[in-house]
Amino acid sequence: MRMTIIRVLLRAGLIRLRADRSVPIPMPLDCEHAAPDTALAAPADAGWQRLPALPGSTVEKLDIEPGLTVVRSSVLPRDEVREASTNPPGRGTLVLTVGLEGRSAFRGARGEHLGFAAGYVTAAAFVCSAGERCYAAGERVVQLRLLVDEDAVARWLGPEVCRRLMPARGVRALSSARSSPGGIAHAQALLRGAGARGLAALDRRIHALSLLAEQVRVLGLSLPAASGPSRRHEHDRLARARDLMHARLDRPLTIAGLAAEVGMSETRFKAGFREAFGVPPGQMLLQLRMERAKALLDAGCQVAQAGWQVGYAHPGNFSTAFTRHVGCTPRDWLTKAARRR
Repeated sequence: MRMTIIRVLLRAGLIRLRADRSVPIPMPLDCEHAAPDTALAAPADAGWQRLPALPGSTVEKLDIEPGLTVVRSSVLPRDEVREASTNPPGRGTLVLTVGLEGRSAFRGARGEHLGFAAGYVTAAAFVCSAGERCYAAGERVVQLRLLVDEDAVARWLGPEVCRRLMPARGVRALSSARSSPGGIAHAQALLRGAGARGLAALDRRIHALSLLAEQVRVLGLSLPAASGPSRRHEHDRLARARDLMHARLDRPLTIAGLAAEVGMSETRFKAGFREAFGVPPGQMLLQLRMERAKALLDAGCQVAQAGWQVGYAHPGNFSTAFTRHVGCTPRDWLTKAARRR
């Protein structure tokens, strides 16, 4: 009887069935435990804007406020893909990439390299940059990116910090670290973002700024402000040393040699570097070398050749360092890379 009444009311137009306009976006939230088919529902009024994407992929952006944007992406290419990527001319951008699933890379037109992996947050600064995003065939890559333009960086972290973070041109890799529980929680909230107005919009702003603050602390980007010409000069020297690391990964660099080249004592160089960038210089150099080595192995380089190109004259030393840092041998990594290709 009840179903008969409902049918009569439907035919008369007095009631309507409510349509669900949610758009499922397959994005796992827990980078280590989520199943590949975990999906999020993006409400129609959530404010997310669909961007051009590869076939079978989803890329959306959400403008939180002027200077602060969130981009969520789920990419599953059938073939190996190299997708062109550019930064608007004249504008600097700090990008925090939260890796949720899979691995990808960015290769800059000037030879810069960035690696992104599930379970890590990668920070980089872009100014008038050009390059390509690289995806392996058949590997699903899910990421959340927080884009902060240089005006917002200067507003929240201070103009001196902004000046030290942004390169003159191109791409500057800043840091990469394990995702913190707090950062993952805020990323989850942003991925599920619902509602374009009211408290929902306020919640999104809070989560975006909290994620930024969390990662600024974790990645050591909240640098102490320089005071006076001597301090500014020291930070310029340290930034130059960091750039030398990027440019000379194929050479047998030493901390003593870098300190001498920028005109600092080794003791002051080590202390100042940790103060400025949140990590010791040796750790940053090792991290940069291993990221470059992984990219070379992914591209098909043999183990000895990859080791030589990141400054290791002896393959055994390279294998030991790689295994300790990455958790598997270079040969195992090369084998997995060959299967992905």
